[in-house]
Amino acid sequence: MIIGIGHLQPIVSLIAGIIILLVPRILNYVIAIYLIVTGIIGLGIIR
Repeated sequence: MIIGIGHLQPIVSLIAGIIILLVPRILNYVIAIYLIVTGIIGLGIIR
């Protein structure tokens, strides 16, 4: 797999989502779930 510019944003979203989950607050859970789902969809794992 070649990682290009198009894959950078979903990867950053996944990493940011995981980091936010490690420092939990109620709003952060919502943001973390959004970022993780965006990252998974952006990588093409879920269509």
